[in-house]
Amino acid sequence: MRRKKREFLETELTSLIDVVFLLLIFFMATSVFKKDELKLSLTLPSAGKGEAVNQQIEIIRLEVTKDKMSMNGQDITLEGLKEKVSSIKDKKIPIELRIDKVVQYQRVVDVLNLLKSSGFYNLDLITQKQ
Repeated sequence: MRRKKREFLETELTSLIDVVFLLLIFFMATSVFKKDELKLSLTLPSAGKGEAVNQQIEIIRLEVTKDKMSMNGQDITLEGLKEKVSSIKDKKIPIELRIDKVVQYQRVVDVLNLLKSSGFYNLDLITQKQ
């Protein structure tokens, strides 16, 4: 009686490697996109619980630090902000205010007065979650 030769099982890894590379490319491509494009580095104050607001298509992001201000990622002065805000026709556009916690209160009041005098009342003060 003759002995049978034992066959070794080999796993085909070619398709597994293809799937791993496709997943790697997918995660690299999707992780590049950021949710919010912000210009200035801010330390936001923290607040208690609040409601999450649905993201609308058009929104104005205004960031204020001790020395600088930016609107939708572009540096701007208080006078430039006044010109841009007065040229906006739809006054119902929500404005996200991100104000650094070391900013002087007078600077915040100046920005809020400017927005109020231009007819904007839909303001969101953005804080850190606790």
